Amino acid sequence: MSPLFGQPFLAAAVQDCPVFLDRDATIDKACGLIAEAAKHGAKLVVFPECFVPGYPLWIWQVAAGATHELRALYTELLAQAVTVPSDATERLGRAARDNRVTVAIGINERNDEASGGSLFNSLLWIGPDGEIVACHRKLVPTAGERLIHAQGDGSTLGVYELDIGRVSGLICWENYMPLARYALYARGAQIHVAPTWDHGEPWLSTVRHIAKEGRVYVIACCSAVRASEVPERIPAVRKGEWINPGDSLIANPDGKIVAGPLHEATGILYAEIDPTNFAGPRWQLDVAGHYARPDVFTLTVHQAKHPVIETRRPERSSSHPERSDGSALHDGRADPSLRSG
Repeated sequence: MSPLFGQPFLAAAVQDCPVFLDRDATIDKACGLIAEAAKHGAKLVVFPECFVPGYPLWIWQVAAGATHELRALYTELLAQAVTVPSDATERLGRAARDNRVTVAIGINERNDEASGGSLFNSLLWIGPDGEIVACHRKLVPTAGERLIHAQGDGSTLGVYELDIGRVSGLICWENYMPLARYALYARGAQIHVAPTWDHGEPWLSTVRHIAKEGRVYVIACCSAVRASEVPERIPAVRKGEWINPGDSLIANPDGKIVAGPLHEATGILYAEIDPTNFAGPRWQLDVAGHYARPDVFTLTVHQAKHPVIETRRPERSSSHPERSDGSALHDGRADPSLRSG
């Protein structure tokens, strides 16, 4: 059955606090929250930005020149970051499969396909079968985040067709990138997730605007963090009880808030996703359909991957004699085709 005519279902926005810089404990917590949301009937469960093993909130407090302190915190974050795939993602996958839910969760992702020494701010999608659907790497880390996170590329900017509908996601202030939003609208997004560290106005207005503009459900999810939940070794603003009040919310395709915002509290927001609303509101406005003007405006999205290293094995050359097993014999000198560069 096409998602356009599917049955209504519940989506959940988890507003909670990770166990900072403890990957295994945070995943344990996430798995419990997935089960709780599923128990209440949710088919889609969304977690905040960098939930595993926590948003690097010290970037807003430590000066860029404080090399020793930044190195120490980065080393700890890197050690607790998530490789995709890994045992950590397998555990999240089992929770998704056991509860038959789709999960979207923010992670600090280690670049183990290359040096293993850099991090991406990523959004991991896991389907109800427990398999990884996609992992989107944030295109542009914002301000102080650039001290921590590398830039993603266009290869992870996508819309994914699942049993609940066509889903998309941008992380925090990526949602202020109009061309990134439009690329997702043009690929038919129906449900958009916006894991974030931001809160308050104008973020709440931004979420409503995206919902109205794209005619999509938007699930915006933020961590709610008390000062007491951040280890003393991690620099953070401790002027009151709350370091981040949360303000998670869910908006419908008319831009109206249907759940939240949840302020200065932990909990799970639930809202009904009605697939008939994937179509009805677009009668008036479909920015990537009848309201588009491709004769006036053109958008090109470059989705090629840009790996740090590619291995190209030398072609067999007639100048090298072969052994009886077909492998090439070399005269002991360095083969220039095998040099890295």
